Amino acid sequence: MSCVLHGLPLEVQVPLVDAHIHLDLYDEVTRERLLQELPGCGVESVVAVSMHLASCKLNRALAERHPSLVHPAFGFHPEQPIPADGEIELLLDWIRHHVGDMVAVGEIGLPYYARQEALEQGKSFDLEPYVDLLEKFLALAKSIDKPVVLHAVYEDADLVCDLLDRHGITKAHFHWFKGAEPTVRRMAERGYAISFTPDIVYESEIQDLARRYPPDQVMAETDGPWPFEGPFAGQITHPRMISHVAMAWANLQALTPEEAAATLYRNAQRFYGL
Repeated sequence: MSCVLHGLPLEVQVPLVDAHIHLDLYDEVTRERLLQELPGCGVESVVAVSMHLASCKLNRALAERHPSLVHPAFGFHPEQPIPADGEIELLLDWIRHHVGDMVAVGEIGLPYYARQEALEQGKSFDLEPYVDLLEKFLALAKSIDKPVVLHAVYEDADLVCDLLDRHGITKAHFHWFKGAEPTVRRMAERGYAISFTPDIVYESEIQDLARRYPPDQVMAETDGPWPFEGPFAGQITHPRMISHVAMAWANLQALTPEEAAATLYRNAQRFYGL
């Protein structure tokens, strides 16, 4: 099955990796179509992050069916209610029993957007249970020697950096990151990775970050099926869109398309051990 690779010139024969996608959130028909189209789009593989236990199990099954295409990460997305203690332990135990099937612990982090929504509505929000849960996942990641995939933006990133220091974790990927300059410097100095989505094409805040962050600590992602605006408005988010990320990042870094794609690919390969 073929696919027109938009963004990068067609003569560029550099593979790409979608470093963060929620395959489990696509409907089954769309998901299978996307996976079948990946080779024709120049996308070598995807890192499929998980939302909860059912999501972990589905991503593991997808990786078994598509071993060269899907690399799963297992975790609990923070933008949802905290589960009961028994459910948390069940998830942690399941992850421990499937360490050989995963490339990272994720998606984990703190609920910035849920907290902001609650505060805007005049409601209280207790962050402490989320911090406690994140610490459990960080301790797990340290014990099994796996990198972590983090949902932590703005001021939450500072707290997460503190927790990473506390747990001695050095291999961390902050996906779709936004934050203040001191936080950016701190993350860069510690060698943490970040990744850019297709909004790098049209968001000035993201473009500014992309100019400044160390090139050897950057990856490309879609965070699909999250939809995008600008030239992607109305489209189903497809891993092929990372070609646009690569092209935009190339322009911001004054690199050739080939150099940019090769760097993004190499960074993802190195970080996730693909």
